[in-house]
Amino acid sequence: MLNTVLFDMGGTLEDIWYNEDTIDNVMKKLQETLRANGLEPGCTDCVFRNRVLAGLKEYKRWSEGNMLEAKPEEIWPDYYLKEFHFDREKLIPITEELANMWEITYFHRELRPGVKEMLDGLKARGYHIGVISNNASLYNVFNVLEAYGIRDYMEDVTVSSVTGYRKPHPEIFRISMRQMRCKPENCVYMGDTVSRDIIGAKRAGFGRAVQIRSFLSAQKDVDVVADAEKPDVVIADFDEFLRWLDRENPEMAL
Repeated sequence: MLNTVLFDMGGTLEDIWYNEDTIDNVMKKLQETLRANGLEPGCTDCVFRNRVLAGLKEYKRWSEGNMLEAKPEEIWPDYYLKEFHFDREKLIPITEELANMWEITYFHRELRPGVKEMLDGLKARGYHIGVISNNASLYNVFNVLEAYGIRDYMEDVTVSSVTGYRKPHPEIFRISMRQMRCKPENCVYMGDTVSRDIIGAKRAGFGRAVQIRSFLSAQKDVDVVADAEKPDVVIADFDEFLRWLDRENPEMAL
Protein backbone atom coordinates (compact mmCIF):
# COMPACT_ATOMS: atom_id res chain seq x y z
CA MET A 1 0.00 0.00 0.00
CA LEU A 2 1.16 3.51 -0.75
CA ASN A 3 1.54 5.59 2.42
CA THR A 4 4.16 8.27 1.64
CA VAL A 5 4.27 11.09 -0.91
CA LEU A 6 7.52 12.91 -1.62
CA PHE A 7 7.93 15.99 -3.79
CA ASP A 8 10.54 17.79 -5.79
CA MET A 9 10.64 21.50 -4.98
CA GLY A 10 11.53 23.83 -7.89
CA GLY A 11 9.21 23.19 -10.84
CA THR A 12 6.92 20.94 -8.80
CA LEU A 13 5.57 22.45 -5.59
CA GLU A 14 6.69 25.84 -6.85
CA ASP A 15 6.56 27.30 -10.33
CA ILE A 16 10.02 28.37 -11.43
CA TRP A 17 11.46 30.18 -14.43
CA TYR A 18 14.24 32.54 -15.46
CA ASN A 19 14.86 35.04 -18.26
CA GLU A 20 17.30 37.78 -19.20
CA ASP A 21 15.88 40.13 -16.57
CA THR A 22 16.36 37.64 -13.73
CA ILE A 23 19.89 36.88 -14.92
CA ASP A 24 20.76 40.59 -15.08
CA ASN A 25 19.31 41.06 -11.60
CA VAL A 26 21.31 38.22 -10.04
CA MET A 27 24.53 39.52 -11.61
CA LYS A 28 23.88 42.96 -10.16
CA LYS A 29 23.14 41.63 -6.68
CA LEU A 30 26.12 39.29 -6.82
CA GLN A 31 28.50 42.15 -7.56
CA GLU A 32 26.93 44.28 -4.83
CA THR A 33 27.36 41.51 -2.26
CA LEU A 34 30.95 40.85 -3.28
CA ARG A 35 31.90 44.53 -3.08
CA ALA A 36 30.16 44.90 0.28
CA ASN A 37 32.51 42.20 1.55
CA GLY A 38 35.70 43.70 0.13
CA LEU A 39 35.80 41.57 -3.02
CA GLU A 40 36.20 43.68 -6.17
CA PRO A 41 35.56 41.88 -9.50
CA GLY A 42 37.66 44.45 -11.38
CA CYS A 43 35.95 43.98 -14.76
CA THR A 44 33.02 45.20 -16.81
CA ASP A 45 29.50 43.94 -16.18
CA CYS A 46 29.62 41.97 -19.43
CA VAL A 47 32.90 40.25 -18.57
CA PHE A 48 31.62 39.54 -15.06
CA ARG A 49 28.48 37.88 -16.38
CA ASN A 50 30.37 35.80 -18.93
CA ARG A 51 32.86 34.57 -16.34
CA VAL A 52 30.18 33.62 -13.82
CA LEU A 53 28.03 31.83 -16.40
CA ALA A 54 31.09 29.95 -17.67
CA GLY A 55 31.80 28.84 -14.09
CA LEU A 56 28.16 27.81 -13.68
CA LYS A 57 28.35 25.74 -16.87
CA GLU A 58 31.55 24.06 -15.69
CA TYR A 59 30.01 23.21 -12.34
CA LYS A 60 26.83 21.82 -13.90
CA ARG A 61 28.91 19.63 -16.20
CA TRP A 62 30.75 18.17 -13.20
CA SER A 63 27.75 17.98 -10.88
CA GLU A 64 25.23 16.52 -13.29
CA GLY A 65 27.79 14.23 -14.88
CA ASN A 66 28.66 12.69 -11.52
CA MET A 67 25.22 13.05 -9.87
CA LEU A 68 26.96 14.82 -6.97
CA GLU A 69 26.52 18.17 -5.24
CA ALA A 70 29.35 20.16 -3.70
CA LYS A 71 28.94 22.54 -0.75
CA PRO A 72 28.63 26.30 -1.37
CA GLU A 73 32.12 26.90 0.06
CA GLU A 74 33.45 24.69 -2.75
CA ILE A 75 31.12 25.72 -5.57
CA TRP A 76 31.68 29.45 -5.44
CA PRO A 77 35.49 29.71 -5.24
CA ASP A 78 36.19 26.64 -7.38
CA TYR A 79 33.58 27.11 -10.09
CA TYR A 80 31.24 30.14 -10.23
CA LEU A 81 33.90 32.70 -9.23
CA LYS A 82 36.97 30.70 -10.18
CA GLU A 83 38.26 33.22 -12.75
CA PHE A 84 38.37 36.08 -10.22
CA HIS A 85 40.89 34.43 -7.86
CA PHE A 86 39.27 36.06 -4.84
CA ASP A 87 40.77 35.79 -1.37
CA ARG A 88 39.19 32.56 -0.09
CA GLU A 89 39.23 33.77 3.52
CA LYS A 90 36.93 36.63 2.52
CA LEU A 91 34.81 34.63 0.07
CA ILE A 92 34.06 31.41 1.93
CA PRO A 93 32.13 33.03 4.84
CA ILE A 94 29.59 34.50 2.39
CA THR A 95 29.19 31.52 0.04
CA GLU A 96 25.91 30.30 1.57
CA GLU A 97 24.55 33.85 1.37
CA LEU A 98 25.52 33.91 -2.30
CA ALA A 99 24.02 30.48 -2.92
CA ASN A 100 20.67 31.39 -1.36
CA MET A 101 20.59 34.74 -3.13
CA TRP A 102 21.29 33.03 -6.44
CA GLU A 103 18.42 30.57 -5.99
CA ILE A 104 15.83 33.26 -5.27
CA THR A 105 17.11 35.82 -7.78
CA TYR A 106 18.33 33.88 -10.82
CA PHE A 107 14.99 32.04 -10.68
CA HIS A 108 11.55 33.53 -10.29
CA ARG A 109 9.73 31.30 -7.81
CA GLU A 110 6.14 31.12 -6.62
CA LEU A 111 4.01 28.44 -4.99
CA ARG A 112 1.86 26.62 -7.53
CA PRO A 113 -1.91 27.04 -7.17
CA GLY A 114 -3.57 24.36 -5.08
CA VAL A 115 -0.49 23.17 -3.19
CA LYS A 116 -1.80 23.84 0.32
CA GLU A 117 -5.17 22.31 -0.48
CA MET A 118 -3.45 19.22 -1.89
CA LEU A 119 -1.19 18.90 1.17
CA ASP A 120 -4.24 19.21 3.43
CA GLY A 121 -5.88 16.46 1.39
CA LEU A 122 -2.88 14.18 1.79
CA LYS A 123 -2.77 14.80 5.54
CA ALA A 124 -6.49 14.08 5.85
CA ARG A 125 -5.91 10.76 4.08
CA GLY A 126 -3.06 9.88 6.44
CA TYR A 127 -0.09 10.14 4.09
CA HIS A 128 3.44 10.94 5.23
CA ILE A 129 4.84 13.89 3.26
CA GLY A 130 8.35 15.08 2.46
CA VAL A 131 10.66 16.76 -0.05
CA ILE A 132 13.68 15.59 -2.04
CA SER A 133 15.33 18.50 -3.86
CA ASN A 134 18.43 19.28 -5.90
CA ASN A 135 19.67 22.64 -4.62
CA ALA A 136 23.16 24.15 -4.38
CA SER A 137 22.25 26.13 -1.23
CA LEU A 138 22.23 24.46 2.17
CA TYR A 139 19.21 26.35 3.51
CA ASN A 140 17.26 27.71 0.54
CA VAL A 141 14.70 24.91 0.36
CA PHE A 142 13.98 25.17 4.09
CA ASN A 143 13.70 28.97 3.84
CA VAL A 144 11.33 28.81 0.87
CA LEU A 145 9.11 26.19 2.49
CA GLU A 146 8.84 28.45 5.55
CA ALA A 147 8.05 31.49 3.37
CA TYR A 148 5.26 29.58 1.62
CA GLY A 149 3.85 28.44 4.96
CA ILE A 150 4.14 24.72 4.14
CA ARG A 151 7.24 23.67 6.10
CA ASP A 152 5.16 22.05 8.85
CA TYR A 153 3.57 19.63 6.38
CA MET A 154 6.97 18.06 5.69
CA GLU A 155 8.20 15.25 7.92
CA ASP A 156 11.58 15.35 6.18
CA VAL A 157 13.40 17.61 3.71
CA THR A 158 16.32 15.96 1.91
CA VAL A 159 18.54 18.34 -0.10
CA SER A 160 21.41 17.50 -2.45
CA SER A 161 23.74 20.13 -0.97
CA VAL A 162 23.43 18.40 2.41
CA THR A 163 23.62 14.77 1.24
CA GLY A 164 26.25 15.33 -1.47
CA TYR A 165 24.13 13.34 -3.98
CA ARG A 166 22.00 14.82 -6.75
CA LYS A 167 18.94 13.27 -8.32
CA PRO A 168 18.80 10.93 -10.18
CA HIS A 169 21.45 9.29 -7.96
CA PRO A 170 19.51 6.62 -6.04
CA GLU A 171 21.34 7.40 -2.80
CA ILE A 172 19.54 10.71 -2.26
CA PHE A 173 16.25 8.80 -2.46
CA ARG A 174 17.57 6.12 -0.09
CA ILE A 175 18.64 8.77 2.42
CA SER A 176 15.14 10.21 2.34
CA MET A 177 13.66 6.74 2.86
CA ARG A 178 15.82 6.15 5.92
CA GLN A 179 14.87 9.52 7.37
CA MET A 180 11.18 9.00 6.61
CA ARG A 181 11.40 5.41 7.94
CA CYS A 182 9.50 4.02 5.00
CA LYS A 183 10.00 1.55 2.19
CA PRO A 184 10.40 2.78 -1.40
CA GLU A 185 7.64 0.52 -2.71
CA ASN A 186 5.21 2.37 -0.43
CA CYS A 187 6.20 5.79 -1.82
CA VAL A 188 4.98 8.10 -4.54
CA TYR A 189 7.40 10.67 -5.92
CA MET A 190 6.32 13.74 -7.88
CA GLY A 191 8.69 15.87 -9.94
CA ASP A 192 8.81 17.95 -13.10
CA THR A 193 11.61 16.12 -14.93
CA VAL A 194 12.09 12.63 -16.29
CA SER A 195 15.89 12.93 -16.18
CA ARG A 196 16.13 13.74 -12.47
CA ASP A 197 12.84 12.83 -10.84
CA ILE A 198 11.19 9.96 -12.68
CA ILE A 199 14.38 8.06 -13.50
CA GLY A 200 15.72 8.59 -9.98
CA ALA A 201 12.53 7.47 -8.24
CA LYS A 202 12.07 4.44 -10.49
CA ARG A 203 15.65 3.29 -10.04
CA ALA A 204 15.31 3.70 -6.28
CA GLY A 205 12.33 1.33 -6.36
CA PHE A 206 9.53 3.79 -5.63
CA GLY A 207 6.01 2.44 -5.98
CA ARG A 208 4.85 5.26 -8.26
CA ALA A 209 6.45 8.23 -10.04
CA VAL A 210 4.35 11.21 -11.12
CA GLN A 211 5.30 14.06 -13.43
CA ILE A 212 3.94 17.60 -13.42
CA ARG A 213 5.65 19.58 -16.18
CA SER A 214 7.29 22.97 -15.67
CA PHE A 215 9.18 25.69 -17.54
CA LEU A 216 12.38 23.68 -16.99
CA SER A 217 11.13 20.20 -17.95
CA ALA A 218 11.98 20.20 -21.66
CA GLN A 219 15.34 21.89 -21.07
CA LYS A 220 16.43 19.41 -18.41
CA ASP A 221 15.08 16.39 -20.27
CA VAL A 222 16.65 17.15 -23.64
CA ASP A 223 19.08 14.21 -23.41
CA VAL A 224 16.61 11.62 -22.09
CA VAL A 225 16.74 8.50 -24.26
CA ALA A 226 13.64 6.96 -25.76
CA ASP A 227 13.71 3.83 -23.59
CA ALA A 228 14.16 5.71 -20.30
CA GLU A 229 11.84 5.11 -17.38
CA LYS A 230 8.42 6.71 -17.84
CA PRO A 231 6.13 8.35 -15.27
CA ASP A 232 3.15 6.34 -14.12
CA VAL A 233 1.03 9.39 -14.83
CA VAL A 234 1.50 12.99 -16.02
CA ILE A 235 -0.81 15.37 -14.18
CA ALA A 236 -1.75 18.97 -14.92
CA ASP A 237 -2.70 20.09 -11.42
CA PHE A 238 -2.93 18.88 -7.84
CA ASP A 239 -6.66 18.15 -7.88
CA GLU A 240 -5.95 15.68 -10.67
CA PHE A 241 -3.15 14.19 -8.59
CA LEU A 242 -5.43 13.54 -5.59
CA ARG A 243 -8.06 11.94 -7.82
CA TRP A 244 -5.43 9.71 -9.43
CA LEU A 245 -3.95 8.79 -6.04
CA ASP A 246 -7.37 7.81 -4.69
CA ARG A 247 -7.85 5.47 -7.66
CA GLU A 248 -4.38 3.97 -7.27
CA ASN A 249 -4.63 3.61 -3.51
CA PRO A 250 -8.30 3.27 -2.54
CA GLU A 251 -7.37 2.02 0.94
CA MET A 252 -6.51 5.60 1.91
CA ALA A 253 -9.10 7.47 -0.18
CA LEU A 254 -11.58 9.65 1.66
